[in-house]
Amino acid sequence: MSERMVRDVRLRGLRTVMVVIGASAACFIAGVQPAAAQASAPRTAWGQPDLQGVWDFRTITPMQRPERYGDQEFLTAEEAAALDQAAVDRETRLWNKPPERTTSGENVDRRGAGEAPGSYNQFWIDSGTKSIDTRRTSLIVDPPDGRYPSLTPDGQRRADERRAYAAEHPADTWTDFSSGVRCILGFNAGPPFTPSAYNNNMQLFQTPDTVVVMTEMVNTSRVIPLDGRPHVDSDVLQWSGDSRGHWEGDTLVVETRNFDAKRKWRNTTSSARLEERFTRVDADTLEYAFTVTDPETWTSPWTASVPLRLNPEGMFEFACHEGNYSMPVMLAGARMEEAVGR
Repeated sequence: MSERMVRDVRLRGLRTVMVVIGASAACFIAGVQPAAAQASAPRTAWGQPDLQGVWDFRTITPMQRPERYGDQEFLTAEEAAALDQAAVDRETRLWNKPPERTTSGENVDRRGAGEAPGSYNQFWIDSGTKSIDTRRTSLIVDPPDGRYPSLTPDGQRRADERRAYAAEHPADTWTDFSSGVRCILGFNAGPPFTPSAYNNNMQLFQTPDTVVVMTEMVNTSRVIPLDGRPHVDSDVLQWSGDSRGHWEGDTLVVETRNFDAKRKWRNTTSSARLEERFTRVDADTLEYAFTVTDPETWTSPWTASVPLRLNPEGMFEFACHEGNYSMPVMLAGARMEEAVGR
């Protein structure tokens, strides 16, 4: 966890959010940027849209559309307000949860831990309290039902085998843990980056021929050339893939391939391809959309859209203690459970 998470939670809890209204909201919902918004977006000294800054992608909007919404693509204003208020109420209730007294008489702060056994208490969680301004019921915009496409037969087989193996061998070696738990990649770092429990920020740096995208969680960085150079050879696999970018009008398009399947991102294989699109809508908003294609996992590509808000604060250091210090403890705990027959 970030060693400055206390300040992170306090300050970000006070952050205001922009609400897109009127014609701008209609255009944004349709995926089209209004001309006035484009005109107000800052540009670099060399004339490109200025995408630089720290961008916040926290939201309570889920990646997949909950089944209870059926074919409902958008929430009403009242439904969105109710969800936002419920998130605020839940966070307030968990923050106010009194310490628990152990059998030894000690007071233990477990605010929120009872609702997520084995996880962090509410003190460390910063997943946001607001749905996205478009009021979509999911971040996935394609397929139209807002849900992941069906798995291919091979994708389903791999998913079933992985679940069965994990149930029988949860911690034989360090490789049984996810890349996030091993502190190699952040849970939300991807790529693509997706909202998660905390550290939902990324910083973008820009020159005429290069872009660098760094996520706050695990401080994962991608250096993305814009000069037209080809991708590396297909047998050179990397945790974050091999990214190349180019401009399509005022939109930065980043294409990434050569993912190493051992990153275990949503059951994908090394055949996965990712296209990310970054569009500066105005001074405070960056539209981020991505499309994932993996014919070995899903029957069709899928696309999600995550509006990002400019964060006036700097990036926070991220100290991932689980992989750095706790791996021997987790493995030793598994050996103890085996010894007592659990």
